[in-house]
Amino acid sequence: MPTNEKTDMHALLNEFDRPAGGEKAVPAVRISRVAMNYGGAELALADISLDVREGEFLSIVGPSGCGKSTLLKLISGLERPSAGEVTVRGERVNGTPAGIGFMFQRDALLPWATVRENIEVGLECGNYPKEQRPARIDELLKFTGLERFAQYYPRALSGGMRQRVALGRILAYAPDIYLMDEPFGALDAQTKVMMGQELLNIWSSFQKTLVFVTHDIEEAVSLSDRVIVMSGRPGHIKSEYSIDLERPRNAREARKLPRFHHFVDAIWNDIMSEKLADVGVK
Repeated sequence: MPTNEKTDMHALLNEFDRPAGGEKAVPAVRISRVAMNYGGAELALADISLDVREGEFLSIVGPSGCGKSTLLKLISGLERPSAGEVTVRGERVNGTPAGIGFMFQRDALLPWATVRENIEVGLECGNYPKEQRPARIDELLKFTGLERFAQYYPRALSGGMRQRVALGRILAYAPDIYLMDEPFGALDAQTKVMMGQELLNIWSSFQKTLVFVTHDIEEAVSLSDRVIVMSGRPGHIKSEYSIDLERPRNAREARKLPRFHHFVDAIWNDIMSEKLADVGVK
C-alpha cells in the first residue's frame, strides 16, 4: 500500500500486497504482537507487529535502547520472544532459519585469515562445492573491489575495506534475507555514504530482502523502500514511512532532493518529540 506519509501498522498488515487471485502474500518476515522481557520489571519490546515483504529494503531507526537490534536477533533466532510469534516465509522461527545472513557493526573478520580466506568462510557456511570456490571467490573479490587486496590480512585494511570484506563474506553465504545491524556505523561520513551506495547497488542486483538497523536517519531514507521508527520504554513501533524516491537510486544524489528532506525532517521530529517528552519538554 504505497503512501507518502506515516502509516498505521495494523492497517498496513491488513492491506498487505495481494498477488493475483486475491490470496494474501506470505511475507519474508512477519512479527506478530511480539513482546520481550529480559527478566526485569520493564519490557524491552511491547506489542510489535511488522511485515517485511520479499525483496524489500527496510530500515529501522530510533533512539538507543529502543530494541532495534533485539528485533534482528528475534528474526535470526538468536533470541526468542517472551510473547508473540516471529515467522520467516511462513515458518515459525525456532533456532536460526535457513537462508538468514547477519552482518554486524563490527566486521568480525578472522585476523589470521587473508581477505580471500575470510570470504571463503561464507562459502563454507553455505556448503558451496569446494571445487567451485576459487572461481566464486574471484567473482566476489571483483564485485566488491577487493581484487588487489586478496592476500592482505585485516590488520592492513582500513575500516571501509574491512566492511567490504564482511560484505563479500555475507554475499558468499548467499542468504535470502540479509540482517544488518549498523554495519557502517563506525565509518567516517564519506566512507559511510560510499558503502551505502555499494550496498544499494548489490541489493538492486539481487533484490533480496534486507532489514537494516541504523541511527542515521539520512542513511535510512537514502537507501530504503520503507523506514520504521521505533520508540523506547518499552520498545514499540511509533510510525513508518514509505520512501517513494525513485529507483534505481543514487544515495548521494537522493540527498539533494526536497522529498528526501521531507522524510528526514518528519522522522527526526518523530524521534525528537519522544526525547523531549522524556525530559519534560513539550
